[in-house]
Amino acid sequence: MPAEEQAGKSDQIVRLKLSEQVLDRLRSMIVDGELKPGDKVPSERALMERFGVGRPAVREALQSLQNQGLITITHGERSRVNEISPNTVLDRSDDVARLLLDSVPANLEHLKQARRMFELGVVRAAAEKATAQDIARLQTLLSEQKSHLPPAAEDRAFIEADMRFHTAIAEILGNPIIAAVSGAMLRLLLEYHVSLLHWSGKEDVTVDEHEGIIAALAANDPDKAADNMKMHLDRSQTLFAPKPSGV
Repeated sequence: MPAEEQAGKSDQIVRLKLSEQVLDRLRSMIVDGELKPGDKVPSERALMERFGVGRPAVREALQSLQNQGLITITHGERSRVNEISPNTVLDRSDDVARLLLDSVPANLEHLKQARRMFELGVVRAAAEKATAQDIARLQTLLSEQKSHLPPAAEDRAFIEADMRFHTAIAEILGNPIIAAVSGAMLRLLLEYHVSLLHWSGKEDVTVDEHEGIIAALAANDPDKAADNMKMHLDRSQTLFAPKPSGV
């Protein structure tokens, strides 16, 4: 195809569907602050009158907004604008990420590697900032985790407490994006934790390693914190494995 013909095709104006135009207007209302988190979205009739379109275009646009996580539609009530945060954005990607991990098992190893690099950087930075209040919170989470050890043997509760512990370390940095990324990676890994099928027999070791991480954070020692976290993650990498076929 001649270059001038290619350029002509790329410059062609594509007419948007009415629903897409309504969607763009509604997104602008949210971005510009006309609609704030918690606000009720104008009624379908009000939107129809404001934009000069029919009900199908409005309904399709509202459904798209809900699919994007920007609003919540409740039957019999007016839609409300959601608060947008790093957590809500990453929550929307969980299902797609699970498909990626299930369809390409090698990606689980990539996720484990990314988590290792991420957590080593996070714990080093957290050691420089950790306060007595932060340490007290980690101790509380560790006590909760201990309460799920055998003979209580609540395997999922133990692992979920484990992941709250790691997320709490990320939260010490006060950066909501770092905390959200930590939570997202841990949520994905949770589904591939083999101890959900049986106890590994190393849960007491996990608790001891967490205590060592807390001690290094309390001493504001980045090198020791990173060393202890590295030892912990290197040992626990094998606890995450692809799901058995058919699961």
